[in-house]
Amino acid sequence: MASSILSLQTSNLRSAFLGEKNGNCVPNVRVTRVSFVRKAVECKESRIGKQPILIPSNVTITLEGQDLKVKGPLGEMALTYPREVKVDREESGALRVRKSEETRRANQMHGLFRTLTDNMVVGVSKGFEKRLQLVGVGYRATVEGKDIVLNLGFSHPVRMAIPDDLKVKVEENTRIIVSGYDKSNIGQFAASIRKWRPPEPYKGKGVKYADEVVRRKEGKAGKKK
Repeated sequence: MASSILSLQTSNLRSAFLGEKNGNCVPNVRVTRVSFVRKAVECKESRIGKQPILIPSNVTITLEGQDLKVKGPLGEMALTYPREVKVDREESGALRVRKSEETRRANQMHGLFRTLTDNMVVGVSKGFEKRLQLVGVGYRATVEGKDIVLNLGFSHPVRMAIPDDLKVKVEENTRIIVSGYDKSNIGQFAASIRKWRPPEPYKGKGVKYADEVVRRKEGKAGKKK
């Protein structure tokens, strides 16, 4: 009985196919060839990348191939460009970053390295700064020599060494100003200060950026009697 049921199931299964070839069943399905058309990627010019970079009179530019050096009253910086972009100096004295090839990566690098170049020029001529605010009872900061000392509610004060290319100033014991010519280093050092005590969402206590908006949460309400 069992063998007859098994043979019946096998025959029904085979009936769904046209036949067998080398032990493999061929399905009764019409197969059509699917072709894929490769779409050309259109690389538009970056709105930021195509803008020229004006050079102030107190900034000296040295351009050698893909290497750029910028020197100003606040410091000196250097940048090496990837092969996807190149930088030229126009007759007016302004710098212009251009794409050397038409690819998606070149389009991405175009705007990025134009921004990095502009940050270098502004940094060595005017400089950048980042402001932080200490919020909380007993929270305060002081500068002692080459270190900044933070009292943030821990059992001991936090002492951080100030990098040589940065300047740190404290106003009214609660406002910290980090300044320098390298925008990246300024942001990184300010983030390391904030990391010790990020602002909490209930009372807003902690270290926050001066322009930061802390989203507040409502505390748990007591039980209603």
